[in-house]
Amino acid sequence: MLDQLSWKVGGQQGEGVESTGETFAIALNRQGYYVYSFRHFSSRIKGGHSNDKVRVSLQQFRAAADYTDVLLAFDQESIDLNVGEVREGGIVIADAKFNPTAPDHVRLFVVPLTKLAEEAGSAIMKNMVSLGASACVLGLPIDIFKDVVEERFSRKGQRIVDQNMQAIQAGFNYIRDLGGEDPNFALKPADGTKRLFMMGNDAVALGALAAGARVMAAYPITPASDVMEYLIKKLPKVGGVVVQTEDEIAAMTMTIGAAYGGTRALTATSGPGLALMMEAIGLSGMTETPVVIVDTQRGGPSTGLPTKQEQSDMLAALFGTHGEIPKIVLNPATPEECFYMMADAFNLAEHYQCPVIVMTDLQLSLSKQSTEVLRLDNVDIDRGALIQASTIDTPAGEEFKRYEFTPSGISPRAIPGTKGGLHHVTGVEHVETGRPNETARNRKEMMDKRMRKLHGVELPGSVKRSGDADPDILLVGIGATYGGISEAVGKLQADGLKVAHAHIHALMPFPVHLLEEAMQGAKQVVVIENNATGQLRSLMSFNNVHHDHITSMLKYDGTPFLPVEIYRHCKELV
Repeated sequence: MLDQLSWKVGGQQGEGVESTGETFAIALNRQGYYVYSFRHFSSRIKGGHSNDKVRVSLQQFRAAADYTDVLLAFDQESIDLNVGEVREGGIVIADAKFNPTAPDHVRLFVVPLTKLAEEAGSAIMKNMVSLGASACVLGLPIDIFKDVVEERFSRKGQRIVDQNMQAIQAGFNYIRDLGGEDPNFALKPADGTKRLFMMGNDAVALGALAAGARVMAAYPITPASDVMEYLIKKLPKVGGVVVQTEDEIAAMTMTIGAAYGGTRALTATSGPGLALMMEAIGLSGMTETPVVIVDTQRGGPSTGLPTKQEQSDMLAALFGTHGEIPKIVLNPATPEECFYMMADAFNLAEHYQCPVIVMTDLQLSLSKQSTEVLRLDNVDIDRGALIQASTIDTPAGEEFKRYEFTPSGISPRAIPGTKGGLHHVTGVEHVETGRPNETARNRKEMMDKRMRKLHGVELPGSVKRSGDADPDILLVGIGATYGGISEAVGKLQADGLKVAHAHIHALMPFPVHLLEEAMQGAKQVVVIENNATGQLRSLMSFNNVHHDHITSMLKYDGTPFLPVEIYRHCKELV
């Protein structure tokens, strides 16, 4: 029996690949297995190869498996493209409709998926037939799908629910009659522990909601749109609102307006949208307005690879705005961190009165994972120097010093309508009351005031280190590389190597001392990132974080790192 299983379904986009994978993954998650699901899809609505690779295990993994045990194919292209990763003796289940062929190293089960679906009620249910066939191969009872099917189809009536379950049973029976039940592919039972099953975008949106955000302005863009779609359903229930704007420029300026009015506000975008927002992000820095921007990185430049993995926005997020402003850039690595880091983002934005960018990547934002229960009692709300009183004791005839010079650089903040809080707001350089002033002395003093907010700051938890002391190799990563690196570390340690892992969770302010501490004693350092130019490594050099033996491992073909790729790379270094 298997401790873990790698299962993949493939076909043309629009023929049920996503719903098949999601039904399978949700059902297994509810049995208490850890599930990691990553979907490969094209940047079009229908057509083109799509697949969903689901990893099911008794322990948690944060990356897709290096291989596939069972491949479910709706067309020959799915076999041709994916059979190379099916392990020796693995299983391919294919629809008889296209007369499938497969190489000799796999066991091919030709199943009339479409025909059995038609007999159950409709050809569209071939995905349900395929789930039944998969269940038989894996020694799973079909009852595990019942709740998911009822939730998905009950609004269409009991007859549709019954037909879908009939289709699942038909697939199960067909494989059973072929003698396809194989104890070597049966999964060991799970413990039934209840866990959430969500993607990073869901966790980001839920984190914003828990943090008290009540306004979101955004323009749809892959792979960030799910954040907006989630909050469209949830924010109105707590008195909030989501506004779909005409473009990203409007989204950013509307977010600034809402935040200026005293509401916690956010927007979410990807690389192309972040580029359009840059001038307005500079406005939030100049006016010291706390906003949160979520950037879900994807392949670039230009339209690039809208549905593929990349981590190439780092330098843009840090240095894309013209001029210089204080800015915070956070980098979660798991859905749990997405949730809690959104609360941190709003707290930091209001404490330091500056824009905060939360950077994810496509792998993290769209992969669905078993996630531990999120604790609302671990979410604290800190509104910083926001004046909550209805009246401010401002001397008669004077304006409120919204940008008052203070030792910390952080000034009292009043929202419109507060008596005694009258002040001017402009993107032009200004004095303490906000009135425009371009004199050299004022410019220097006001720049110094803004920039000293983050001077010498290193956020707690900016670097998280695990593994051996004085390692042969220290692996440094960011974002969704966490899963592949963590698994590779375990494999290398099993080979007798001393290996450690340092994961970076904030790029600005850059955690210089925390990273140097994590690197101490390492014989060599490998920086692992999904881009072509080694942006993370460049930032280390830019911030004077050095090591005598430091190299990069880069991948920029649109696919995430597999654990075995990192493992093999490191084995070649020692």
